[in-house]
Amino acid sequence: MTHVVLESCIRCKYTDCVDVCPVDCFREGPNMLVIDPDECIDCAVCIPECPVNAIVPEEDVPSGQLAFIKLNAELSPKWPSITRSKDSLPDAEQWKDVKDKLKELAR
Repeated sequence: MTHVVLESCIRCKYTDCVDVCPVDCFREGPNMLVIDPDECIDCAVCIPECPVNAIVPEEDVPSGQLAFIKLNAELSPKWPSITRSKDSLPDAEQWKDVKDKLKELAR
């Protein structure tokens, strides 16, 4: 199994998770991160680091967000690896509790 970045990352892009990842499986898009399922070793150290609870094991993805399993797999080969944390997006605090953000995803 792998871990999956969910919708709550969109328009926030907190990168606290990146620093603790032992295999550098995170990929950076314009306004969210994804996990490369081929690189993730299922160690779970990233989960408690995410301030918006955007990372879950694949088997725990909520039914309303199952599309994010495929989305992480689709986008990870296209986006560059991110191996160090950086500042979140400037308006992350305004977006962190917003629901239904998929339409906001920048590819």
